[in-house]
Amino acid sequence: MTPVIAVENLTKHYRNPTGGGRAALRGLTLEVPAGEIYGFLGPNGAGKTTTIKLLLGLIAPTAGGGTMLGHPLGSVNARRRVGFLPESPYFYEYLRGEELLHYYGRLFGLGHGVRRERVENLLKLVGLWEHRRLAVRKYSRGMLQRLGLAQALINDPDLVILDEPAGGLDPIGRREMRDVLLQLRGRGKTVFLSSHILAEVETVCDRVAILHRGELVAGGRISELLSEGREMELTVHGVNGALSRHLEGIPGVEIRHGTDVTVVILPEHALVYQAIEIVRAAGGQVVSLGAKRERLEDLFVKLVGRSDEEARG
Repeated sequence: MTPVIAVENLTKHYRNPTGGGRAALRGLTLEVPAGEIYGFLGPNGAGKTTTIKLLLGLIAPTAGGGTMLGHPLGSVNARRRVGFLPESPYFYEYLRGEELLHYYGRLFGLGHGVRRERVENLLKLVGLWEHRRLAVRKYSRGMLQRLGLAQALINDPDLVILDEPAGGLDPIGRREMRDVLLQLRGRGKTVFLSSHILAEVETVCDRVAILHRGELVAGGRISELLSEGREMELTVHGVNGALSRHLEGIPGVEIRHGTDVTVVILPEHALVYQAIEIVRAAGGQVVSLGAKRERLEDLFVKLVGRSDEEARG
């Protein structure tokens, strides 16, 4: 199947009037398969927003190129099938929410009947139906993000590009955003998602690419990038002070106390039985046991830190 986004050696240098400049993107090569949620990650200044602007044709590359939805980057034919939410959306603030969506629908040439149905459905989808007649200038930042997502979907796009879509959202809003993204994937849409909220990315994305200093440092399926090491994670209930002291006697153990349970990290599988015997002898209860899985945040910090060390020489 042809990838929805395919770029090769995509490069962007910004020059300044006094001479010199900086490289915002250095030879990026990646492919985004159809029907998946693709996470595009990196620290501030990594080149994520520059990449999105290149994909949309808002700026021209210094070198390299690619395709989006089978068309050259920046093609009008491709952009008709794309929905885009920038990091900090700005809308004409004197329009009401529903008026704004009708305006964007007209830009895409949608008839009144189609627009009316989509505007209603999208406002309900993002939780703004009750605020549809409120002027945009009275929207909170989180409401503006929701409205921005609705405008990105008004043309029923095949590809949705989102730059920090959860910015300004509270935990409930983030969960609702996650549900919307999963719905889009379930309908066969492709989502290209740039975000700093790694826990959300790990939950919803099929694949990720990690960018740092304008270069790709890792990419692939999350399940393949996140390894399971030799460490074991034992969750127990009923750990008191005496039991904690016994567990601390196990070489290399790490204990993390929670409100209701305690997580015991063991450096290798051979120590599991010893720990379980200690817990049972003290009247504790084993809740769960499994191999400790690396989190996306751990991988991100490790790769970015390694890249910084290599840059320093």
